Amino acid sequence: MELKLKTISKNGIAEAFSKVALYRSLNEPEEAESICHDILAVEPQNQMAQRMLGLALTDQFTGQVSDRYAEAESLFENLADPYDRHYYKGLLYERRAKAQMHAGRPPQVLVPLFEEAMRHFEEAEKIRPPENDDSVLRWNRCVRLLSKLPEVELEPQEATFEDHDLTPVHVIRSSTRAAG
Repeated sequence: MELKLKTISKNGIAEAFSKVALYRSLNEPEEAESICHDILAVEPQNQMAQRMLGLALTDQFTGQVSDRYAEAESLFENLADPYDRHYYKGLLYERRAKAQMHAGRPPQVLVPLFEEAMRHFEEAEKIRPPENDDSVLRWNRCVRLLSKLPEVELEPQEATFEDHDLTPVHVIRSSTRAAG
């Protein structure tokens, strides 16, 4: 038997989406992911399939390095609607933070992720469709989760030097002459 993927029909896409929703609700995100790939094979620019695939990926987050964060982020970055881009990127950061929380990561790791989620939810709120409070609901959930964390002072990021950040030679020479 030849192992070759088969193509679904365009007429079957609506039913395929109902299966994606079913498998996500049954906590079987790998099944939902597979179906999203089948839909995108037929309609590569299908925005719903991109959103659902990104969500299926975030459903699989465990707080480990194997999480496919970059793949989900890329899907959400490519959404055409600015509201969707911000809302789903907010979900991405929120779900990443929650997975990290369940994995036992310290608050210093969690707080910046929740704050980034909230930044995206705030941007989505500014451009949301009328009567759509989803971004507000997500914001509130992040606030409630943050309030349960121990108070933490985040240290300012120290500047680190990269290979291309070396001090110019003329500065080194002039400082050694002044010191000598």
